[in-house]
Amino acid sequence: MSIPPPPSPQQPHGPYQPSQQQPPQGPYGPPAYPQGPEYQPWAQGYSPYNRPAPVNGFAITSLVLGVLCCLPGLGLVFGLIALRQIRRRGERGAGLAAGGAVLSGIGLALWALMLATGGASSFWEGVKEGAREGANSSMVKGECFDAPGGRLSGGGGVVTGVPCSGEHDGEVFASFRLRDGGYPGDESVSRTADERCYGLRDTYAMDAWAVPDDVDVYYLTPTERGWRAGDREVTCVFGNVTEGANLTGSLRNDATVLDADQVAYLRAAHILNAAVESAPEADRVEDDMRGHKAWAGRISAALDGQARSLRGHRWPGAAREPVTVLAADLDRARAEWAKAARAADADAFYRYYDTGLRLLDPRKGVPARRALGLEATPPAGGGGARDDAGDGGSDDGSGMAV
Repeated sequence: MSIPPPPSPQQPHGPYQPSQQQPPQGPYGPPAYPQGPEYQPWAQGYSPYNRPAPVNGFAITSLVLGVLCCLPGLGLVFGLIALRQIRRRGERGAGLAAGGAVLSGIGLALWALMLATGGASSFWEGVKEGAREGANSSMVKGECFDAPGGRLSGGGGVVTGVPCSGEHDGEVFASFRLRDGGYPGDESVSRTADERCYGLRDTYAMDAWAVPDDVDVYYLTPTERGWRAGDREVTCVFGNVTEGANLTGSLRNDATVLDADQVAYLRAAHILNAAVESAPEADRVEDDMRGHKAWAGRISAALDGQARSLRGHRWPGAAREPVTVLAADLDRARAEWAKAARAADADAFYRYYDTGLRLLDPRKGVPARRALGLEATPPAGGGGARDDAGDGGSDDGSGMAV
């Protein structure tokens, strides 16, 4: 309708009253009123008369399935149904339906190719393996867990984190990344993991006397398929060597749980540990005389470094005397190992070796350990225990400090 003109000065304000006189005609017939004031156009509000046509639901579904490529066959069917409904109902979404149908058709062709070549099976195996590796690689230092079937060797699967205070299958003590590049092979990866994990165990469990004799090192390494997906992580864990046996309580004893004096004592002991573990592969001196003499030289230097480190620390009153006595024993052992390093033949080497070995009796470290509040019971015969002047024995039962 038209808006009435404002009242003239002679016309009283109030509701518009049409005149009895016929209004003037415009040039084309309609009544011509004086032009009123300008108004802003109407803003669009809710009106059933300006609502756009709806988007077809099958078109949206088809596009989603086509993009995700999860059910390509269904996405193609939905796209064709959507195009038919859009033409019949006048709905929107023809572009969505067409795009979904094309993508779903491509996905369906790829799935058919994978099934024909066996690629689908490999794909799903990769997905499952990636899920396992992703779950395992999320383990962090200090976390305890249970493994599938309670086994840390010879199996995979997803581990379950549990409190360290209770029983558990394993405890993570370190992790590291392998170098980028092509996959070096299973043997190379395992060898690197073995060397690095054994080298890192002392950083987490500094006091080897506190580690039970039935505990050993295990590790989780990336597979070739995981390597192609970017996995380079090696996870090092402690576990029980007895099948079906568990760990109870955390094995962690480092600077986070030990005091400064305990850490200083154990760090001095690790100087000798590193040298002892560098022994040549040949068990018999006659098979590698040069290698054994070089090894004896490294032990002699390590004993000197250990004694210097012990003397350089300010020990609490109760530990001062036993640590001084221990340092003197290390000096005597060092002299024998130095002679072994200069031995003219195997017989001379064995003579100095035996004397130096006796001076590394693990019981010599007990008084100092007891004064410092460390574990004071030497590990049982030669189970690979380490530390101090002969803290434990070698695997050959020699009583050698490791």
